[in-house]
Amino acid sequence: MNGHSKPDTKKLADELENASGMYRLSAPKSLATAGFEKNSAWFLEFCRSLGTPLSQSAKGELILSIRNESFGKNDPRTRGPNTNRKLSFHTDRCDVIAFLCLNPAKSGGENQVVQSSTVERTIRKERPDLHAHLAGNYPYKRHVIDRANPSPYCMQPIFSWQDSHFACSYLRVLIDRADADPDCPNLSSPQREALDFLDEVCEREELQTRFTLRAGDMLFLNNWTTLHRRTAFEDFIESDKRRHLLRVWLSMPNSRPLVEDFQANFGAVEAGALRGGIHPVGSHRQTSKQKR
Repeated sequence: MNGHSKPDTKKLADELENASGMYRLSAPKSLATAGFEKNSAWFLEFCRSLGTPLSQSAKGELILSIRNESFGKNDPRTRGPNTNRKLSFHTDRCDVIAFLCLNPAKSGGENQVVQSSTVERTIRKERPDLHAHLAGNYPYKRHVIDRANPSPYCMQPIFSWQDSHFACSYLRVLIDRADADPDCPNLSSPQREALDFLDEVCEREELQTRFTLRAGDMLFLNNWTTLHRRTAFEDFIESDKRRHLLRVWLSMPNSRPLVEDFQANFGAVEAGALRGGIHPVGSHRQTSKQKR
């Protein structure tokens, strides 16, 4: 769904939770020349009108700059979003992920989104044997930036249902890291085959919605009902023209209930609970209800 006038945030939240799970709209044109600080402040405040912004790092950062930092493959600061390489389909540790595009890439950087319920139905129909594994628990190794988390890994399903609400959560890189770690549970061959088939289904172009964000475009995605990625991109040489997005993770007051297995990673599983994000070092996780 697209929007160009000031949106009704309640309708936007309802669209994300109960309909397509995806919403694109444009920021005010006055922000086009407002600069980084004003864009950041406006975007964070707009996101607060939808839900509760979450920490995205051990430092407690509520808004992140998404751009190619060229840290290097083995640098602990490297995360998929701060490279220019093609990402795999995944979800993030929040109810809704929000982006504001400040600068698009010189080329590439296409956004691709699939409906996770469609992926789930396709797998259930074509490979019910593998579907059963995806509805079971997989090990997720603790993210390198999740320094306040005392658990080396957690166990959670990819497909799950709670009170008739479907949810999909998937970040293969952390599953693969757990599988390669002798101190974490290893995957069975059928579990690996199930992940490969899940990736294969997501790659089917007929299931994908594709678009490229332009300067001033915003994108909101429900992480429980969509999987997303972006393609590789080439940057401009000039630093002020390079691809640059702002990202906010949101816990939503109208969110769905989750199975108990997500408690360890998200902090709460009740509908509308404050949950998700990266726990900041030196603080305590809050799991209260949010205002609707």
